[in-house]
Amino acid sequence: METRVHLPSDKKPSSIKHVVSALNDQGLHPQHDQKDWGDWIHLPPNKTVISIESINGMTSSATIEYAEGEDDHLEIPIITAFRELGWYGTDEDGEYQL
Repeated sequence: METRVHLPSDKKPSSIKHVVSALNDQGLHPQHDQKDWGDWIHLPPNKTVISIESINGMTSSATIEYAEGEDDHLEIPIITAFRELGWYGTDEDGEYQL
């Protein structure tokens, strides 16, 4: 399962540090992995990852890629973290409040 999240266009980007902190506040243990081709947040021991689109450590969109069966226990804390940062979800029907 995959969930796309983003900040509304009228909001300033969040720092990846704030995203990691919000996930940590939800009892997750995020690990930021920065590569030349993109940023990833891992949530060990889980296999779910969050692909972060970033520019100079700032971000306004991400894709949560749940590993099979992990959405049952990870969806609520991950979505809560992004909701508290003021992010929204996007699906085929458009934008929705988290």
